Amino acid sequence: MDVLVIGGSRYFGKRVIALLRQSGHRVTVLNRGSSGVPSSGLSGVLPRVLSGGIEHLVADRDDEAALASVLAGRSFDVVLDQVCYTPPQAEIALRVFAGRVRRYVMTSTVEVYGDEDSPVPLPETALDLASVVVDTGAPWDDPEFRDAHYGEGKRQAEAVFAAGAPFAWSSVRVAHVLGGDDDFTGRLDHYVRRVRDGEPIAVPAVNRPATYVYVEEIAAFLAWAVEADFTGPVNAHSHGPLHTADLCAEIERQVGGRTVFREVGVGAGGESGAGEVEAGEDGIGEAGAREAGAGELSPFSFVRSYGMDNSLATALGYSFTHSSEWLPRAVSEAVRAAGIAGAGR
Repeated sequence: MDVLVIGGSRYFGKRVIALLRQSGHRVTVLNRGSSGVPSSGLSGVLPRVLSGGIEHLVADRDDEAALASVLAGRSFDVVLDQVCYTPPQAEIALRVFAGRVRRYVMTSTVEVYGDEDSPVPLPETALDLASVVVDTGAPWDDPEFRDAHYGEGKRQAEAVFAAGAPFAWSSVRVAHVLGGDDDFTGRLDHYVRRVRDGEPIAVPAVNRPATYVYVEEIAAFLAWAVEADFTGPVNAHSHGPLHTADLCAEIERQVGGRTVFREVGVGAGGESGAGEVEAGEDGIGEAGAREAGAGELSPFSFVRSYGMDNSLATALGYSFTHSSEWLPRAVSEAVRAAGIAGAGR
């Protein structure tokens, strides 16, 4: 197949590209040109898979005219959009790719459920896209606004596709991603360093578990989704939710140190400083803390319970692993990346 990947040239994005090439697909990567095509790094992800045969197109996906120009005369079997964050971006995609693509796969996020607080895992139907109010007039081109409204932007982008896509469309709601020596987010590193040093880790009084996925597994799932034919949203995560304490316990096992939780208050709406996000080239924009101060939660601490249910993906034929199978490896990679002795203990 001819596959266009928009963005996603680092972290799990480069792994998806490697898997698609390994499967024999013709891959084109479109981005702003700041990171190019992942060449160095692919061989370290999947041996013998290099950047040969990958075409690189340069355009700003927010510039509709430029996007249409660079795609002139081109068509694709599938588009994998790793960096659709806002409803205006989704609307541009609808117009530009009409008649150019058979199927469009958008990388979305668990954060579309961020307003939920459910005692049971959430199926895809927990979010009614038909009822989502789309506000294209909001200042989505302001990076601070976009980051502060990451989950809402993804939610509205999904709603735009669901309401009027002229091609088959699906979204993959990605759980919190862990693992890899190249994790640029700093989220797991936050815990590694604090547990090692016995420094306080900010958590809410009632700290909820969440759903996670290993970096290699989400890359494999996205590559599988490109080849599949399902439409609509699908949740993607490993079996077995994890609590902040689970992460810290594995870190303690590997590096020693001591876990010290410090309870912090949150706002009346359940919000805290952890509501900020960092949106990366793989569509990552998790609830992320900086140095946790008063009222700020550590990256993987949650006031609300909005873990996902992956039954639909399983019914579609995908088999996820259990988080217990890869958590030690993910922590070991974070420890090694931090240059801390004791990895693999």
